[in-house]
Amino acid sequence: MVGGVAAKPFASSADLAPKDEEFVRLAEGVYALTAEGDPNVGAIEGEDFLVCVEARATPVAARRWLDRLREHTDKPVRHLVLSHYHAVRTLGASAFGAEQVIAHENTRALIAERGEQDRASEYARMPRLFEDPASIPGLTWPTLTFTDRLTIPLGGDRGDLELRYCGRGHTAGDIVAWLPQQRILFAGDLVESRAALYTGDAFHDEWASTTLDAVAALGAEQLVGGRGAVARDRGEVEAAIAQSRHFLDELRRTVGTVHRSGGTVAQAFRAAHDALAPRYGRWPIFEHCLPFNVQRYWDECDGVDWPRIWTAERDQEVWAALR
Repeated sequence: MVGGVAAKPFASSADLAPKDEEFVRLAEGVYALTAEGDPNVGAIEGEDFLVCVEARATPVAARRWLDRLREHTDKPVRHLVLSHYHAVRTLGASAFGAEQVIAHENTRALIAERGEQDRASEYARMPRLFEDPASIPGLTWPTLTFTDRLTIPLGGDRGDLELRYCGRGHTAGDIVAWLPQQRILFAGDLVESRAALYTGDAFHDEWASTTLDAVAALGAEQLVGGRGAVARDRGEVEAAIAQSRHFLDELRRTVGTVHRSGGTVAQAFRAAHDALAPRYGRWPIFEHCLPFNVQRYWDECDGVDWPRIWTAERDQEVWAALR
């Protein structure tokens, strides 16, 4: 119950059907796994080690990905890279046995500030992703953080893996994993390819401008976004970045217009939904995410720079008010 009113189910809480997973080989020793709009994961072979990108929501879910990966390589996981702090990306980390868990310093701060609340919030919102939640040993803590750039030499003729901070966006601590020799980018949730964006912890104005500008400037020729299909050529990469920017721009335009006119957040939600649904409404997680997206940008229009913490109770209040 929220304020004496029965809680409405979230859009994703009824999404319990398993998703078809696709293992994609992007180049020699570079892999991704996509799953019909569920969070993507990836891996990069070094000369005698692996770098894995993202950890999934639970160790059980992570082990299914590792089982697929072991069909192609038996190298040990030396580094696990977390693009940002959200529970569905981090809580499966213990399955990898990585020597280092790497994230941005802001991600570590966000885990300390709101990791437990985020865990409860995301489990209630998206229960299907939490396969055997009892297998989660606790919050995932990075063992190595950085501020701007961190380079991992891959050995032999494989070149380097560059971890880069492009600015505030989906969260305050998003990083990308860039293979300049192969022109392959793991963009995390800064870019989605044919999947809607979640912006409930975002910095919309920076993300839609300078942050995506920095991502585009890398000139990737293949891109693994946070969700959706892999972009397999330069045109698809540019389309994925443009789609992500357009989503943000339309959200900012519609919500900002209502806010400036003295309207309500419920009116802003309706305006954003009317503008975005024709193009994005059938894409993964659109209906689920939009109320939280609108509320966060409304907060920004109110001058709230640092995102308010989502709790299970606040989730329900916003969902009930806007849906």
